[in-house]
Amino acid sequence: MTNRAERLLQVLEILRRHRRPLAAAKLAEETGTSLRTVYRDIEALRAQGAVIEGEAGVGYILRPGFLLPPLMFSREELEALVLGTRLVAARADPALAEAAGKALGRIGGVLPEELRVFVDTSPLLVPGRLPGAGSSVMTDLREAMRTEHKAEILYRSLGGEETRRVVWPLAMGFFESVQTLVGWCELRQGFRNFREDRIAECRVLEARFPRRRTVLLREWWEADRARKAADRR
Repeated sequence: MTNRAERLLQVLEILRRHRRPLAAAKLAEETGTSLRTVYRDIEALRAQGAVIEGEAGVGYILRPGFLLPPLMFSREELEALVLGTRLVAARADPALAEAAGKALGRIGGVLPEELRVFVDTSPLLVPGRLPGAGSSVMTDLREAMRTEHKAEILYRSLGGEETRRVVWPLAMGFFESVQTLVGWCELRQGFRNFREDRIAECRVLEARFPRRRTVLLREWWEADRARKAADRR
């Protein structure tokens, strides 16, 4: 990647962090360049499709919607993408694992030859797919999470007891040897963590969450923080 491409990426990232017009002088200070270079970079980004409003003496603001071409990723960013997709392929449910492979292939397909070889030969390796990792029930639960629909699951306790529960799927945790679902359990009337390997069945219901998932997640964070604080006393 050329120094200019890295600088253009830096300008975009700086503009993305600000919701109000940012003065060219401030951009020059953060990028370590001159005002003349900032003006040239703004025009170059506009030519690539970035909607940057403003002018010299007023400031600049980047409107949402502009996607960075993959060729503007730094080598460390590409390594992070490679490692992340390989971890997903090894630990996530089959649908998400397949999507990770396709995403990396799509990125590699538009990279310059040098960076494509860099991605293909990355030495950042992860173990092969874990036995039983990411069952198909997690695919259904991810769909319920995205659409904010309740789900009915058949759950087995550590002692083997089975219960049918209606849960509101809120988040998923990916650990070394197991995945967990965070959700509100109507049976227990509280937030609970469910191990993926103990969810025998799953059915997404027509009923929606009574509140937005973001609100429920915030309530879970607060409840979890309060519980941990109480445990430390």
